[in-house]
Amino acid sequence: MIRLAGNHEIMLMRIGFGHLESNAILFCLRLLRGRIHLQHNDCIDPWNTVWSHVDDGVTDMTQRFPTACCTGRLLLGCADLLERTSMKIATFNVNSLRKRLPIVLKWLDRHQPDVLCLQETKVQDSEFPLLALASSGYETTFRGMKSYNGVAILSRKKPEAIFYGFDDGGDPEDSRLLRVLIDGISIVNTYVPQGFEIDSPKYAYKLAWYERLRNYFNAHLSPQAPAIWCGDMNVAPRPMDVHSPEKHLNHVCYHEAARHAYEKTVAWGFQDVFVKLYPTRQQYTFWDYRAPSSLEVNKGWRIDHMMATAPLAEKCAKADVDVEPRRAKEPSDHTFLWAEFSI
Repeated sequence: MIRLAGNHEIMLMRIGFGHLESNAILFCLRLLRGRIHLQHNDCIDPWNTVWSHVDDGVTDMTQRFPTACCTGRLLLGCADLLERTSMKIATFNVNSLRKRLPIVLKWLDRHQPDVLCLQETKVQDSEFPLLALASSGYETTFRGMKSYNGVAILSRKKPEAIFYGFDDGGDPEDSRLLRVLIDGISIVNTYVPQGFEIDSPKYAYKLAWYERLRNYFNAHLSPQAPAIWCGDMNVAPRPMDVHSPEKHLNHVCYHEAARHAYEKTVAWGFQDVFVKLYPTRQQYTFWDYRAPSSLEVNKGWRIDHMMATAPLAEKCAKADVDVEPRRAKEPSDHTFLWAEFSI
């Protein structure tokens, strides 16, 4: 029995089907958009039935496929009936979405997040792999450019609002900043500039970017309202967040000015939920391709972060980094970071 909002229920009745319950529950969990009322008492394995998803109303599959369904019934509809108790949000610098698409699809299928924020998609909008991602069942919001940058948000629910880039009159940087509203929660996905070298204009631009982002939060968010900020921040904030920190004092992702800019932005009203849960745990999210065996010897950086305002941070009970995708064939140099929030 799986309970739905509004005192509805999912009924699973097993009479003569060896794996009906597990398959039906799996199907149900993967189809969080619909109300499911499943009953079977004889005949064939229902997974030979042609399933369909209906956004509105109710469809009685026995009317459409009477032979396949026999006496079974599958009713889908009323997308808002499922009563969730948590929201799982993940972030991943994919370093070319089209190259890592199998990794992304496999991770979505295995982990079933409610929201996945991607950075460095490196694909212009006209060539974004919408059809390939459609099989995952996620809503897709994106903004990109050819060969560089690019951000996307995959979500189980259609966002209530979408905002691309800065709106302060400067370069909108909409391939680096994307904000959506889902269930009343603002989710900000950022790919912060790396900075190149500390004596370059690109580094000064990075520091100014953080200042713009803090001003953006002031204009559009409130520390007292639930909000998430996640992505590739290109800053390792603490010595334990980079291997051999004494060797990287002048690196653009660990330099004092970059850390200060990052910390000032976080201090606007965000908390690092991974650090909140595991303050002494050393866990990297990035291992450089250019360093031989960097993953095997764990010479990495923690530069991907998951932030939450206080109303959500206090409801975060789980967070972790999944290192396995970094070991996959043709991986990104980053891996997935996720957190789960009670709602």
